[in-house]
Amino acid sequence: MLFASSSWSGRRYFLDKMTLRELVWAYATYPAIQVYALLSVVGLGLAIYWGGSPPRLLAAAAATLLVYPLVWYLLHRYMLHGRLLYRFPQTAALWKRIHFDHHQDPNDLSVLFGALYTTLPTILAVTLPIGWLIGGPGAAALAAATGLLTTCFYEFCHCIQHLPFTPRTEFLRRIKRYHLAHHFHSERGNYGITNFFWDRVLGTFYAEPKTVPRSETVFNLGYTGAESGRFPWVAKLSGLVPGSPVARRGRAE
Repeated sequence: MLFASSSWSGRRYFLDKMTLRELVWAYATYPAIQVYALLSVVGLGLAIYWGGSPPRLLAAAAATLLVYPLVWYLLHRYMLHGRLLYRFPQTAALWKRIHFDHHQDPNDLSVLFGALYTTLPTILAVTLPIGWLIGGPGAAALAAATGLLTTCFYEFCHCIQHLPFTPRTEFLRRIKRYHLAHHFHSERGNYGITNFFWDRVLGTFYAEPKTVPRSETVFNLGYTGAESGRFPWVAKLSGLVPGSPVARRGRAE
């Protein structure tokens, strides 16, 4: 659809086998990232065209940056790690794509990125009302652009967190450590990606894995055994036997 999307056609990218340079190319050519970038430029253009009070425009952008971490935390903790979506055949494939597969193989880049059909409506549903209430159409456009650019930043940091690469900055090293603990020690905490403020406020933050018990469901999110037997749709879509134990997904080398 976009100029570089063909580079993803028929290919699979696994972060544990990639260099930083390869990641940057794969990131830049992923269709959803291109859509975010294109729409953010459109949003900035509309903000300039429609205009508005500069303080209100800045307030809309600032409010978006403040609200974004909370929205991500709530969605990640209560929807992606909740049990609602996999219990219904209408939403089982959605949950499988947007989170189960990522925890099954955290290094599979194709399921690390958010699904555009879920992320884009969510970004717009959150940012447009914020901007409109603060400063009308121009502020709404700027808020949307801010949300889209923030998503690009989150997605790139998320990639770095799974890449076999030691970041140079303390910030990136720290958030990488916290996020990998979420994937490989206990999924019941550290729901942030770049911002763990709400984890601290709501009691789900842990800095060191040794401070919390290791989770037996870190790779299957509790969708295993009897649970997959009662709600078999994700198991069937994943090529698993409903009712059987669900371990970490293997991968042919």
